[in-house]
Amino acid sequence: MADRRDFLKASLLGASAVALAGGSHALAGAAAGAKKAVVTPRVVSTWDFGVAANQGAWAVLSQGGRSLDAVEAGVMIPEADLKNHSVGRAGYPDRDGHVSLDASIMDADGSCGAVAALEHIAHPIQVARRVMERTPHVLLVGDGALQFALEQGFPKEELLTPESDAAWKEWLKTAHYQPSANSEVRDYGKTGMPGGKDNHDTIGMLAIDANGRLAGACTTSGMAWKMRGRVGDSPIIGAGLYVDGEVGAATSTGVGEEVIRNVGSFLVVELMRHGHSPQEACQEAVMRIVKRRPAASKDLQVGFLAMNRHGEVGAFAIQSGFSYAVCDAQKQDGLVPSKSGYG
Repeated sequence: MADRRDFLKASLLGASAVALAGGSHALAGAAAGAKKAVVTPRVVSTWDFGVAANQGAWAVLSQGGRSLDAVEAGVMIPEADLKNHSVGRAGYPDRDGHVSLDASIMDADGSCGAVAALEHIAHPIQVARRVMERTPHVLLVGDGALQFALEQGFPKEELLTPESDAAWKEWLKTAHYQPSANSEVRDYGKTGMPGGKDNHDTIGMLAIDANGRLAGACTTSGMAWKMRGRVGDSPIIGAGLYVDGEVGAATSTGVGEEVIRNVGSFLVVELMRHGHSPQEACQEAVMRIVKRRPAASKDLQVGFLAMNRHGEVGAFAIQSGFSYAVCDAQKQDGLVPSKSGYG
């Protein structure tokens, strides 16, 4: 009996040793896997003015900051730029002379906030974040959005700059002031193709931080001379911006009506969920727009920009001319021409 007890004891001790050894190997493997999973911080944004915006975001990311803080700080750069007539305080007004702004922000866990048709507030992206963090809502619009912003301590300002006012009055000389569907697109004449590089109306920004957490922001003054109250895709979660921390993030630029019709940014993220690369997902989303409206798509621009949870980036547009800015530890001023369907 003593021999049998000694045998069992030795067997149990041996099994425990093997289990502990195996556990050690498993832990070591997990640690190695975790090390491989570390993501290089990166920020991307739409259009050439995204370069300066990215550098504002990089000031946060390079210090180990959160992607959500980075995208908010980044898009505030073009919001404050008096030379930028498609985003923020210097944006061209609607056909009645009112500057109204739209913005959205979204975190990896699905938290999001947005404002639309907001007047008299210079940084709508900050108000959008307050909506996300301090209300039970996602989207506030018009006078309600302004009331909330003022209650939160944001100063009320006149956003119509002398330069924008002069441009609006010049437009009025030839404008046919007869509201009709999509007239804000047709009346864009002097500034080129709707949504094109000379009249693009949005900055969308996506970032991933050192912890692999994604976030995105989108802000705009909308199309110049739009009908009062018109809202495009930028403040619409799932259209102008969508973030899913388990998959990736996407944003859009161009004619917002086309993006809204196709819930574009959500579509891009879902395509990535099903195995498409960011580049493939953006191309598929664009081609769906073209397929559904082949005639209209020849005369307008829509572009998508995406980043997956590994930090890989892709973009695609209907027309040539769309570019996106990329910033990481290797290069802070990268500007990449997007692939496109036409040209």
